[in-house]
Amino acid sequence: MGNQSSRISDLLVHALNNLTQGDFKRFKDKLSYSALKGRGNIPRDCLDNANRIDTKNLLMKFYGGEAAVDVTIDVFTQINLRDSAAKLREGKEKGYRKKYKEDVKNKYEVIQNMTSLTTDNVILNRRYPKLIILDDPLHAKEREHEIMAMSRRDKEIKTKPAWSVVTIDTLFTCDKQGQTPQIVVLLGAAGIGKTMTTRKIMCDWAAGELYKKKFDYVFYINCRETNLTEQGSVVDMILKNWPNTNAPVNEILMKPEKLLFIIDGFDELRFSFDQTENLCSDPWEKKPMEIILSSLFRKMILPQSYLLITSRPTALEKLLQCLECSHYAEILGFSEADRKEYFHKFFGNKKQARQALQFVKANDILFTMCFIPIMCWIICTVVKQQLEKGEDLAQTSKSVTGVYMLYISSLVKPLSSNSKQHMQANLRGLCSLAAYGIWKRKILFEEAELKKFGLNQADSFPLSLNKNIFQKDIDCVNAYSFIHLSFQEFFAALFYVLEEDEETMEDSETPKKDMKTLLENYGNSRNYLMLTVRFLFGLLNEEIMQIMEEKFSCKISPKIKPDLLKWVQTNQQKYLPLSNVYQETCRIYNLEEFHCMFEMYEENFVKSALDHVVALTLDSNKLTQMDQMAFSFCVKNCHRLQSLCISYCTFAFGDHGEDVLPRRQKWLYQIQHWNEPKHSPIYLLCQVLKDPNCKLKKLEVQYCCITGAACGDLAAVLRTNQSLTELNLNGNPLGDSGVQRLCEGLKHPSCKLQRLWLEDCHLKDTCGRDLAAVLRTKQSLTELEMCRNYDLRETAVQQLCEGLKHPNCKLQRLILNRCKLTDACCGALSSVLSTSQTLTELVLGYNEVGDPGVQLLCEGLKHPNCRLQILNLSLCQLTAACCGDLASALSTNQTLTELNIGGHSLGASGVQLLCEGLKHPNCKLQKLGLWSYDIIADLNAGDSRAMVLCRGMTFVGCDLRNLLVNCFDISKEKHPELYAVKKIKPELYIW
Repeated sequence: MGNQSSRISDLLVHALNNLTQGDFKRFKDKLSYSALKGRGNIPRDCLDNANRIDTKNLLMKFYGGEAAVDVTIDVFTQINLRDSAAKLREGKEKGYRKKYKEDVKNKYEVIQNMTSLTTDNVILNRRYPKLIILDDPLHAKEREHEIMAMSRRDKEIKTKPAWSVVTIDTLFTCDKQGQTPQIVVLLGAAGIGKTMTTRKIMCDWAAGELYKKKFDYVFYINCRETNLTEQGSVVDMILKNWPNTNAPVNEILMKPEKLLFIIDGFDELRFSFDQTENLCSDPWEKKPMEIILSSLFRKMILPQSYLLITSRPTALEKLLQCLECSHYAEILGFSEADRKEYFHKFFGNKKQARQALQFVKANDILFTMCFIPIMCWIICTVVKQQLEKGEDLAQTSKSVTGVYMLYISSLVKPLSSNSKQHMQANLRGLCSLAAYGIWKRKILFEEAELKKFGLNQADSFPLSLNKNIFQKDIDCVNAYSFIHLSFQEFFAALFYVLEEDEETMEDSETPKKDMKTLLENYGNSRNYLMLTVRFLFGLLNEEIMQIMEEKFSCKISPKIKPDLLKWVQTNQQKYLPLSNVYQETCRIYNLEEFHCMFEMYEENFVKSALDHVVALTLDSNKLTQMDQMAFSFCVKNCHRLQSLCISYCTFAFGDHGEDVLPRRQKWLYQIQHWNEPKHSPIYLLCQVLKDPNCKLKKLEVQYCCITGAACGDLAAVLRTNQSLTELNLNGNPLGDSGVQRLCEGLKHPSCKLQRLWLEDCHLKDTCGRDLAAVLRTKQSLTELEMCRNYDLRETAVQQLCEGLKHPNCKLQRLILNRCKLTDACCGALSSVLSTSQTLTELVLGYNEVGDPGVQLLCEGLKHPNCRLQILNLSLCQLTAACCGDLASALSTNQTLTELNIGGHSLGASGVQLLCEGLKHPNCKLQKLGLWSYDIIADLNAGDSRAMVLCRGMTFVGCDLRNLLVNCFDISKEKHPELYAVKKIKPELYIW
């Protein structure tokens, strides 16, 4: 209070000192008799001889601190000292902001340090390392399509960067179109750090480190608390944030463009938001909270203000109903470097931190889990307790359920038999309350609700469990919550699997254990029940069931396991069959069932669940590290799997710490971490594919932003997996370095690969040399596809041809479409044609081969050793000048059955020359692609090329089966010549 009084005193003295003597006299005169909104006047005789200090003292004594400022502003306005009034008003507002910021800073700069022994506070910035936040500028509907859709995305989406890292200070900056978002939706999975991030924003804003010029006021709205409020207004929300009842609401509302409202936990709201009528625009108006929030979201109230809304992705569809336009970002979690930083901050003790980190890093699954902040906290808590007790760290679990179970069981001390009975009863009560809350969409519980489930006494279960699992909410009197929503979901799942006793069966307040209803609701919505169902699977793991019995003397019923198996199989059957090649191809829309099976972590269960699946297709997913672990575990145990196709997916992996650093600091980071192994995005998958039991034949990883670094892991697969015969890496920027790593695996004697696709892989120079080395040693490789490598050099093709000419090379198909190749590489390819005894198909379409290139190729075609059957030269910049060379080759070569030279204007003379070759008895051609974009009009006009071609085709020695021209009507009236050909050769396919 003293600081407040001193601040007001200084404000008044400063305002009065800035007045001229004349203005000061007018001020005192007006002050003595003016109507001041019922406040009364200072007696005239007190003011007559008062100087500025005396006047200030009289104002504060007569009116009180803040009212004295309001009176002074009022008098300044009445005597037309508007500048002085504005300056004093601004000074007053600055004082309010300063006081509010001090309160916010005190409130948010500390967090509870909840471990098994203490609940002391720690400074937020000492525990909070930065989180990776990905910018997602797509509209949420488009984003939903990106995740769920089966079809391939267009070129624009394909070429988008895999991620764009943003920070909390750039959430409200202009986008590429120069637009500043007014609403930012911050998405994130359970426990990923959404609430902690909002606390960080509040704290940093109050400290003047964030949004200093952007926002005058930032207000925090907790959605779980809002559920308890029936009616209110925006002003009530502001007042709830204010440290006392003297909030300058009118002044705050005068500048709505300087306000930020943080709506934390939208997914926890119980409202439907279906109502679009009766919205309000008055921030003072009291209405149901659903209407108030909906009006804020729809920009009916304070349309110039800013909103930051956090939510789990599962509630995104409901949120979309309320938002007209918004920007989206997603919290990915901790980078690898941030995890290490968190461990050191958590333990404090350097030796313990190193020991714990060394253990967790040795367990890929555990260390990967730590990318989720709450998992990092739980794992650190469990490991710290184990270290302090001298227990074996190896007992730490591999699943999320297992880690939660270890944490909870670590809080339970050895109990007597009598205490165990209390423990069991209250554990069941806790589980019942959790399930009741999940179904009722309740997160905060009143004392009366606790009593329904026997949780009314503080000593009804062990103090440590009560203290850490069930805390009294700081801001809600007599309201309780689990320390995190995920703990409520854990106990709700436990409710369904605990074996019943007589008391729980007879208790009418206990929710019904209707597993079918649970799974049906989950299947229909896949939102708020997601974690509950995952935990449900996890609790049926044999090790967890054993821990439950040993620690809590409670048995988990295994009876529901067959029901869960049937549920998974039924869900998978929805996606079958989807392929003609594989009778049972399962296209994955999402990985939820895989996550469930991963939580159970029982191989036999997965094998039974996926016994029917021989092919898996995963399209357009953003795969977190947990996604990859779940997916890899299930692939490993899908024992009949023969084909795996992953397309247009992005992988979150490895250490992004370097990515989010300023450019100047990257070199230091690289020096510090140069010797640390880094996993590629497909590392986990490759570990599975190296398993001796893996029978996969076909692997496709297309357009997944995989770089050359991943090729080392793929090479390891090729060295060990002897069943893999097809590998498709199209659309990944592997580069020459990636191909070099890949070739190390391809050359291994154990590698049995037959087909390799490297389309659009950014290949340039040295790849030809490395692939040639493979062709000289690997007789199993029969097909190589390298199209759309636009920077492929002629030297690379020439080096590749050296391998193709080697006697050991058994390649049959070589595809080099759209590589901007010129005639410079055709000499080497011609040499291959005259040498190779296995190459039967060469595709060079959409290159700059030209007539000189065709001349060189024809030399190879005419060689007696040439075995080529298919040659594609469509759209290769050919003219009539090449037709003589082609005719000569056709009259000599006896193996070529298909020639595609479509997309060129060869003219009547060119076609006539070509027909000379077609008429030759040695010509074995069955298909001829002669389409062009202008030939349709020419043919319909009776062009002479059609007449010449038809005369050549009716020649007895011509064995042409198909004429591939562009679609035109072949009728007796329009094209009698072509009609006559069809009459003579009815088997001829004209297209």
